[in-house]
Amino acid sequence: MRKTIVLTGAAVVLAGCGMLPGGQPQSAAKEPAATTAAKETAAGTAPTAPQSAPPQQDEVIATREAKVGSGDQYGKARVDITALKRQGRTVTLNWTITATDGKVNLHNGLGTATLDYTVANVSLIDPVNAKRYRVARNGTGPDAKCVCSGTQGQFLESGEASTLYAVFAAPPPEVTKVNVEMPMLGVLTDVPLS
Repeated sequence: MRKTIVLTGAAVVLAGCGMLPGGQPQSAAKEPAATTAAKETAAGTAPTAPQSAPPQQDEVIATREAKVGSGDQYGKARVDITALKRQGRTVTLNWTITATDGKVNLHNGLGTATLDYTVANVSLIDPVNAKRYRVARNGTGPDAKCVCSGTQGQFLESGEASTLYAVFAAPPPEVTKVNVEMPMLGVLTDVPLS
């Protein structure tokens, strides 16, 4: 029996680039632990404990401090961009937001609408060509989802951090720096694009 799989445009681009939505190369994808354990049990060997990949220690390439909220309901946060990497026709942005004072609400401040609990409203600004790049979508219809992190339920207390990502179409090769605009957190300028 033959199965047919339909991929949308963004998924095809990401698959062609060797990228999964989590921002890791396909070669880094591993079988689920349950599948590995089942194979080992069938082969007569004892299942081994799943091993996780070592944490990525990316260097901070841009940082910004921001006051988040208004009036008495605000906290302070630091944004650290740890990667802005070209991969074929896409660019992956990775960053960490750390609450430095008070409570920081990421729940719905980075999305495109009130109930959009993603980082879909983050954008790259190409100063050379005066062009804005929006987060990639996994289709073209109204139900198309962003190729990015979700923020639902993320309220950071002082000292807590959240690591996020978003995928964009790549600017032309001559563009080596972009500005990264994050709603409620401001703009990080001249972020190097590798």
